[in-house]
Amino acid sequence: MALIFAAALLVVVFEARLFALAVQDRVIRLEERLRYAQVLPPDLQGRTRELTIDQIVSLRFASDAELSSLIRKVLDERLTQRKAIKQLIENWRPDYQRA
Repeated sequence: MALIFAAALLVVVFEARLFALAVQDRVIRLEERLRYAQVLPPDLQGRTRELTIDQIVSLRFASDAELSSLIRKVLDERLTQRKAIKQLIENWRPDYQRA
C-alpha cells in the first residue's frame, strides 16, 4: 500500500510541475505577442502566428534590435530547436521575472 501511495504522490508532483511549465509557456507567449505588436514591422507581424511555442520561448531573450531578423531567420529556415535558436542571439535581454 505504501508503494502505491508513493507512486501516486510522485505522479501528482510530476503532473503539477508540468502544469506549471505549461502555464509559464502560455504567459511567455502572451507577453511576446504584445512585444511583437510594438517592435515588429507590419509585414512580419502577420507571420508571427507561424511561430511554435518553442520558437517563441527561445526568442524571448533576443533584444528588440535583432528580433525582426531572428524571427525571419527562424521562420525561413524552419528552426525548431530551442538551443539552436538561442545560440543565434547576440544581444541577450535578461528575464529577471522568471519563476
